[in-house]
Amino acid sequence: MPVKLKGLVYKSMIRPVLKYGSETWAITQKNVHTIQVAEMKMLRWMCGVTRLDKIRNEFVRGSLGVRDIADKMQESRLRWYGHIRRRPPDYVGNLALHLSLPGRRSRGRPKTRWKDVVLKDMSECQVSDEDVEDRARWRKLIGKADPTIMWDTS
Repeated sequence: MPVKLKGLVYKSMIRPVLKYGSETWAITQKNVHTIQVAEMKMLRWMCGVTRLDKIRNEFVRGSLGVRDIADKMQESRLRWYGHIRRRPPDYVGNLALHLSLPGRRSRGRPKTRWKDVVLKDMSECQVSDEDVEDRARWRKLIGKADPTIMWDTS
């Protein structure tokens, strides 16, 4: 099977399984790393190379025309955030987004919250809450397109 076709199969069948439900995860760097490792194992297997071949991840991704899964997960998280923000203020998702519980937190570092992850994603993409209302602009600002295949390895 040509490498280009393998990349298309990956994008349409495997990546959605890896990303399933990731829009609502309060993801940590450890989780991202685990998913990236699983992704690279699959991509290397599809290309027929091993780690012993010492081929860079960027080259493997480039030959398949695939973007890093962390970027695609960030895109889907921000897309979901846009859906929630465009809903009416009395929508349960918006109520949960602005929920604050009384009392004190326990000692130590607080757990990562979904809202914190989204705010970090927004600062990385340089978008603000005002951009959410214009759906086309929001989609353009948060989009992370897959690269086109520069060379033909089939």
